[in-house]
Amino acid sequence: MSRRRNRSVLSVFARVVAVGVGGVILLVAGLVVGAWMLLAPTDTVGEVDFDTELAIPPLAESTIDDQGRRVFDLTAQEGSLDLSEGEVQTWGFNGDYLGPTLRAERGEEVLVRYRNELPDASTVHWHGMHLPAAMDGGPHQLVESGGTWEPTWTIDQPAATLWYHPHPHGETMDHVSRGLAGMFILADPAQTVDLPSEYGVDDLPIIVTDPSSSRGEVQTNSEFGDRLLVNGTEGPYAEVSTELVRLRLLNGSPMRVYSFQLDDGSPLVQVASDGGLLPAPHETTSVRLSPGERAEVLVRMEPGETRTLRSIAPDLGQNFLSERFGGGEDRFDVLQLRAADQLADSPDVPEELAPDIVEHAGDPDAVDRTREFRMSGRQINGAQMRMDHADEVVTLGDTEVWEVTNTGGEVHTFHVHDVQFRVLSVDGREPPPELSGLKDTILVEDGVDYRLLMTFTDYADPTMPYMYHCHLLRHEDQGMMGQFVVVEEGQEPAIAARQGNGHH
Repeated sequence: MSRRRNRSVLSVFARVVAVGVGGVILLVAGLVVGAWMLLAPTDTVGEVDFDTELAIPPLAESTIDDQGRRVFDLTAQEGSLDLSEGEVQTWGFNGDYLGPTLRAERGEEVLVRYRNELPDASTVHWHGMHLPAAMDGGPHQLVESGGTWEPTWTIDQPAATLWYHPHPHGETMDHVSRGLAGMFILADPAQTVDLPSEYGVDDLPIIVTDPSSSRGEVQTNSEFGDRLLVNGTEGPYAEVSTELVRLRLLNGSPMRVYSFQLDDGSPLVQVASDGGLLPAPHETTSVRLSPGERAEVLVRMEPGETRTLRSIAPDLGQNFLSERFGGGEDRFDVLQLRAADQLADSPDVPEELAPDIVEHAGDPDAVDRTREFRMSGRQINGAQMRMDHADEVVTLGDTEVWEVTNTGGEVHTFHVHDVQFRVLSVDGREPPPELSGLKDTILVEDGVDYRLLMTFTDYADPTMPYMYHCHLLRHEDQGMMGQFVVVEEGQEPAIAARQGNGHH
């Protein structure tokens, strides 16, 4: 038998040699072409019926307890969603898919009573929120199935559109893909800018997801779906009753980048980014959002007209192969806006919004430390996530510049917990208007240097770290994440720290 096997192997080897180099090249070329065709761009432009009214996530009910705290109840639970192909099993907060919109004001203390009724352990992370590390809801605050958690903190940051989602180490994409996400809208009584603000009427939450499903289940290993949902609605339309409508755009997809524009090329007026209002309105024809990013835009409508919000092929700043395989050539019709025959008046868009907002990130002329972060493969600075390890140690009150570069030839993003940062420069140049406000998540194009300014205030905890990571959730789950601990002057972290990351 062994001789026959050996002769068989030699025979196969001889045939391969006989095919020659040219044959091998043709074989490889055929495989590449086949893969190219298999991963052809998805395009739903002109194919969506828009036959379902947009669902508006309800505002979460709240109470005031005897300590004056605003109390929310949030339950992670199993559910189902009726899609065009049939019923799909999902997860949601206080419902079948996604969750209610939480809303609180600056200066309020909030308490969230979270219960996990899922079959798996999970967390709930307050993305974009400034709060103590122990309340952050990252991988260290894991809640077992049937368990509860009650984080509490004081809202102390500008008005903004934030969101919440699970953050279990290695399983974030799985949990978010099933539908666990919701908005957290912050108001600031000190901000008196006149913008559309009636929730669900002229101020609409727009949570965009792209779930893949098969046999009644969400395919949590699928990086890119072939359909879009808005607030869990397939083929949605929204009735518009005012001249201006405010869209709070949230990219809730685990991996896909969108570039939103109107079908007729009319302008979107961007008024806010992740951390709140821009210094001034920015008129543009498209808004690019990577996973986790938010933007608030205004659309001006005329009586009786219909417009379609769509996502055109986004420029990912990558080579053509990465663009194709990363969804960079996909196009979608997202949402139809239908104006009534008579529209209520809306205020003019202010010429100035929040001119001093970037001061929250600190003084660029008083930087205490600069750090470098190199993103490549599934590593940051050559290392992968370790739960018991502090990659960086930061001193409370310090203002720092984090220099971030993507050197891996893939699409990556960079998200920092607890702080909102200011983009000082992009490849040495002044950032474009859409990056002129506060941010917590940014798309990091290949080979481009980003200088991010941030100040660490209020909360020090030598025992509990915050995260920084790629917010493409597959990459995060595969280890593209690090930890930083904020300590007081002269204090040492209680967890092991990487050598060479000393602090003041």
